[in-house]
This record gives sequence, structure tokens and C-alpha cells, in this order.
Amino acid sequence: MEIRVFDSADEAARAVADRVARALAERPSVVLGLPTGRTPVAAYAELRRRHAAGDVDFSRATTFNLDEFAGVHPSHAGSFRTYMERHLFGGVNIRRDRIHVLDGAAPDLDAECERYEDAIAAAGGIDLLLLGIGANGHLGFNEPAAELAARTHRVRLAESTRRDNAALFGGDPACVPREALSMGMGTILKASTLVLLATGERKARCIERAVRGPLTTHLPASFLQVHRSVELYLDRAAAVLL
Repeated sequence: MEIRVFDSADEAARAVADRVARALAERPSVVLGLPTGRTPVAAYAELRRRHAAGDVDFSRATTFNLDEFAGVHPSHAGSFRTYMERHLFGGVNIRRDRIHVLDGAAPDLDAECERYEDAIAAAGGIDLLLLGIGANGHLGFNEPAAELAARTHRVRLAESTRRDNAALFGGDPACVPREALSMGMGTILKASTLVLLATGERKARCIERAVRGPLTTHLPASFLQVHRSVELYLDRAAAVLL
């Protein structure tokens, strides 16, 4: 596990943008896994800026998002597809047919999860998977539990996770769906390289446990320890307990 610590959240975000830009330059047809939430917004903004400057080319890349809310149409203001259009896709030259996001409004959500797994396999797997981490140690929407699903699946969201996503639904946690679709831990761990960005003191405890603690399904991020290629990009606040 390679751990890089930066003086500020903005510096960490720029470093993650550097990492993605390097992956695109080295392999233009790279398959990227992408997160949502507050943490990657600055990194996505930097990638948009670099694309506008002619420094980053997404034209041959393929993307798969980590998760989506169940029961939410892709056009909904709170959907992660809308989030991605706002923060990344709308500002770079990625082809529409190379964008993959789970459809939370699919008539059969279990079938949608299987379709997504098949699409990842057909793309040859994920080369570089960007991750955020929840304050409870979740990756994607893999919440702490007695057991973790390996493949893309439906999951019931923890109340803390619903609160953390309330801004997408008018600031009201009660409006956040109770279920979501998420890549499973097995799917995540199959990616060739994992890049996790974490900022802020609120993430410090779960980062410390993910790096130094025991493997446990009650902290899904602890499974990063078993992966062959993990890069952590942290600001000083998130790294304060390491």
C-alpha cells in the first residue's frame, strides 16, 4: 500500500488528477472506475480544466461508476449519473457509449446488477479504480455488515450514509433512497489498481483502521490491505492518526 500525504485537500485532489491523466496518457483505452460524493469534486474539476487546456484526452477511455441509488432515474437531479455529467462527463470528450452507470430505475434491479457485471467483464475489467471512503469505512455502497457481497448488488443504506448524501436530495435525509446498487467488494478488488482519495479529519479514524487494523467486514475498507496495488492520497487531516 503506497500512502501519499499532502498539505491540503486541493493538493491531494490535484495529485489524483495527475494519476488519472498519467493513466490516460500511458493507455488511452484505459478502463476507469469512478466514485461520487464530495471528495472527488475537486479532482474532477482539475481533469475538466486540463481537458480544456488540451492536456487530457478521454476519447478512447471507458468508465464504470461504483454505485447508484435504487429507484432513481438517471435524469433525476439526485442521481449519480447527473452528478457525473455535472462534475466530469459534461466537460471532457468521453464518448457516450463508453460511459457506464448503474440504472437505479431499471425494472429488475437484480438483473441490472448482473448486466453491469457482464459489461465490466466485456470491457476486460477495470484498470484504475478511484475510490472514496465513508466515515463508517464503506467503499462504494458496501456498508459495514456481518458479510459483504462480492458482486454488484442491491444494498440497504446505513442512516449515516443517507445523511451524508442528503445534499443531493434537497438537504433532507428522509428523501434519500433507502437502497442503492453498488459494485461488490470482489468486483472492486479485481481492479488492477485502486486509488483512494480521503480528506478531512472526519475520515482519519477509518483510514487508520483501514491501514493498520484487522480485516473485518465491519470496516469494508480494511480489505484494501489484501490488494496487490493500492495508492492512498490523503491530506494531513485524514492522515493524522497514521
